Amino acid sequence: MARSIDLHDPQPKAVRGFIPARTDEERYLMRHIEDLARTAFSREIARYSGFLSDREQDLARAALGRADIEEGFRFEGGWPQAERRILCLEPEYSYGENPIRCVRLQCRALPGAALPAHKDYLGSLMGLELKREALGDIVLPEDQPGTAYVFALEPAAQLICRELFQAGHTELTTELLEPDEIPSFPQARRELRSATVSSLRLDAVLAAMLRCSRGQACELIAAGRVEINHLPAEKPHAPVYEGDVFTVRGKGRFGLTALPGKSKKDRSIIEFFQY
Repeated sequence: MARSIDLHDPQPKAVRGFIPARTDEERYLMRHIEDLARTAFSREIARYSGFLSDREQDLARAALGRADIEEGFRFEGGWPQAERRILCLEPEYSYGENPIRCVRLQCRALPGAALPAHKDYLGSLMGLELKREALGDIVLPEDQPGTAYVFALEPAAQLICRELFQAGHTELTTELLEPDEIPSFPQARRELRSATVSSLRLDAVLAAMLRCSRGQACELIAAGRVEINHLPAEKPHAPVYEGDVFTVRGKGRFGLTALPGKSKKDRSIIEFFQY
């Protein structure tokens, strides 16, 4: 069963609980956010983080809670549907700024040659020895083949304009855009699918999403190829929740948008899409 949905419609709120920091890197990030927040609000000056993933944004919110910061902050990615965002700490009387810039990349591919994919752009950008936190989303609008938009912090954007000349094997030109020159990207649409599963366990839900057996799903989990909300999934019987995002290395990424209830045969109904 399939139908089209608009990914920019409000998504169901995830009910999975917050998972505390699990690594030294995550603990360092939380301490850094706390220090950043205390500096901003004690001195009433705006402060900004680097770009954060979904998981890192959750950790940042927890760090702000630990620092008793309840307002005066927001997350910004440069465009409305951004996945990677910076934390903007802007006390009431501070002077805020926009540290995010957008660079337009336009390819000059030979006739019939394949255009660069997202991984090609990212690989070329990382080849400039940029830190990942300096880079936000890379947007490839479907209505502009051969064009990509890179959101980055100001120094990284300037470096991209000076030193990036190709993505993969394709030559390109760069242009630093002013904020009012950034286009409104077409709203992405994905096919929403539904299935029934015997239980809301990871292996059962993953098998339905990938259209494979539960045994094969278990093998993917055991091989360390599965993440839930950007965290490694270790147990096939782990429960899943509405709003969870599943990343399966080599297979793609899936969003569990809804759990509508039970079928007539008392099986759980799931609704999901592939990014």
